Amino acid sequence: MATLNSRTREKIIKNIFFCVALACIIMLGLITLFLFMEGIPIFDKVSIKNFVFGVYWYPTSEPPDFGIFALITGSIFVTLLSAAFSIPLGVMSALYLAEIAKPKMREIVKPMVELIASLPSVVIGFFGMVIVAPFLQDAFDIPTGLNLFNAALMLAFMSVPTICSISEDAIYSVPNALREASLALGATRLETIMKVVLPASISGVSTAVILGMSRAIGETMVVLMVAGGAAMVPHSIFDPVRPMPASIAAEMAEAPFRGDHYHALFATGVVLFLFTFVFNIVADIIANKYKQTGDATL
Repeated sequence: MATLNSRTREKIIKNIFFCVALACIIMLGLITLFLFMEGIPIFDKVSIKNFVFGVYWYPTSEPPDFGIFALITGSIFVTLLSAAFSIPLGVMSALYLAEIAKPKMREIVKPMVELIASLPSVVIGFFGMVIVAPFLQDAFDIPTGLNLFNAALMLAFMSVPTICSISEDAIYSVPNALREASLALGATRLETIMKVVLPASISGVSTAVILGMSRAIGETMVVLMVAGGAAMVPHSIFDPVRPMPASIAAEMAEAPFRGDHYHALFATGVVLFLFTFVFNIVADIIANKYKQTGDATL
């Protein structure tokens, strides 16, 4: 009877988990369906080619221009520059905490990193707008400190704690037997970290990078506050830009309901969705590739 009750409870818990997972999938599917339903009607007014590759975004002019190429390039450049800052810093910080730092140092620094990860994006944006922007303007003698470089710095500041915290957990969970075997074979501590520990934890590190960069790609408030808000293709890292999330957030409240501007913003959301979807697929493929390489090496 006890066994039957245990099996019944296990079946109930399994069904609950299944229902919760199914509900999440259904909600995601409905959101995606709504996004496409509201965005596709704009292509009756403008072709997909002109929408994606059009340079001018003047949705309220007569006639309106619905070209989001400048918004796409702004999102890409901000994300890539942010990744150039955050990935090395996050992974190296994780390696330090897991492999080099003393236990007391780790106990102090790890909670601080996780606390930084919980900072609201509006606070980080306010910091970039009030502190970083004037500093960049004075240091580099540029017209405005609200630009691509400032936005990338703030996004990196947001992404580093996520990458560091998750990567540190993955690296710390690597069995000590691998480290001891490497050291016993004559490898130095640095060689052990780079050729044994990091390949063994590459799956978790890749997941950390994916999560960190996904947050940077879809971030709205920071880029809305510090990117400059200019819908133009940047020619320098100090040019103001307007990434896709910032444009949607800034203009959605003013767009007439079910008007062309409204549908164009939803179509921009569709492009952003496809952009993040492709990024996650590519990142997952790379993670699996390096995971297999690391397993083969071990």
